[in-house]
Amino acid sequence: MEKMEKTESSGSSIEMTIVQRLYTVYVLPRVQSLQTIRSLDDVKSNKVALCLVAFVALYLMIGYGAQFLCNFIGFLYPAYASIKAIETKEKDDDTKWLTYWVTYSVFSLAEFFSDIFLFWIPFYWFLKCLFLVWCMVPVDAFNGSIIIYYRFIRPFVLRHQDSVDKTLGKAKDLAGDALKEGEKLAREAVVEGKLD
Repeated sequence: MEKMEKTESSGSSIEMTIVQRLYTVYVLPRVQSLQTIRSLDDVKSNKVALCLVAFVALYLMIGYGAQFLCNFIGFLYPAYASIKAIETKEKDDDTKWLTYWVTYSVFSLAEFFSDIFLFWIPFYWFLKCLFLVWCMVPVDAFNGSIIIYYRFIRPFVLRHQDSVDKTLGKAKDLAGDALKEGEKLAREAVVEGKLD
């Protein structure tokens, strides 16, 4: 019995020695380097952020895939913020992000039809990214989507709302009529197919 206890204690001391050795060789240097990085992080966090912004800006100007990066920036954070806004009970944040998406949609529509001209604008993707970031600024007084919506989009929609609603109503009626006609033709085809 005493031999088993000695074996267990010597086994656990061997295990502790191995664990201590592993900790000393593998974990401790990484923890120390993380602590060094943290101490440097306080000093250099602004410089790192500035370098990252400068790299992204330069990449948007001359990098391959700048269009993807620009659209990714203009979509990722607003999509996440919109999901968070949906989950809250406040209405203001929903309105803010709906305003962003309306502005984004109008801009995308205008961009689609003017694409041939936009090709000639130097640093277009950089400028578009700046525009999209301006449209998602958290301060309402400087938020581009709110400014554009209330100065341009809203007055235009309110001025043409009645004619758009009438046109959409007519389109809905035409679609309903086409659906009924399709059902009628399908029934006739089934009946004729059974009779033959």
